[in-house]
Amino acid sequence: MDELPAPYHPENPAPDPWATLKAYTAARIALGRTGTSVPLREALAFRLAHAHARDAVYSALVPDKLLADLAPLQLPVLQVRSKAHDRQEYLQRPDLGRQLHEEAHALLKEHGPQDFDVAFILADGLSAEAVNMHAVPLLQRLLPKLQQAGLRVAPLVLATQARVAIGDEIGELLRAQLALILIGERPGLSSPDSLGAYFTYGPRPGLTDEARNCVSNIRPEGLNYDLAADRLFFLISESLRRKLSGVQLKDDTLQLT
Repeated sequence: MDELPAPYHPENPAPDPWATLKAYTAARIALGRTGTSVPLREALAFRLAHAHARDAVYSALVPDKLLADLAPLQLPVLQVRSKAHDRQEYLQRPDLGRQLHEEAHALLKEHGPQDFDVAFILADGLSAEAVNMHAVPLLQRLLPKLQQAGLRVAPLVLATQARVAIGDEIGELLRAQLALILIGERPGLSSPDSLGAYFTYGPRPGLTDEARNCVSNIRPEGLNYDLAADRLFFLISESLRRKLSGVQLKDDTLQLT
């Protein structure tokens, strides 16, 4: 005869079969329950995660630290901003975050007659903290690959109050074949510091999302720096070789391993 299950006792509850899955994901699973609600611990954790996400949206780039960390890469660094004057306007007017402020045009044109292969833009986006934490470690791994391949890299650009499309205008002014923007992604409840890399071949204002490629969730808890650098190097090389980007360019790196 099959054994009957042990009776439930509040001081000795049966183990939750879902609990082991928590080791494989940061998603909010196996929360448990207290009556018809989640336990207080999980409710407080949710509120804390929400607060971290809100803080990420209002975080700011730390230029002094970024400049110091970028110095060993031995590339000039140019600082620009979008047409959004402050964070509030940036959040309310996405269109202004996609447009480069006029005062930056002359600065970029001064550095853009050399026909670069790749231009990198570091932009705050919706989580400047992601850029503060992850942009430099990624560049430390990616730039040597590009330089060893003989590619010409433009001066690095720091852009504030910026959205993805601002990279196209910057790339055009620098006369780069390809523009890649490292930007803080919209924060989630388990990932307030996720870095995204978006690039376009033949950058120019007016391009839309189908012309771009994206590698997202770059951070130690997501796509780690080494894998992200390898993937971006492959995609950049293919983009320059085939002279295109966007929906026509696929990531075949998994087929190569």
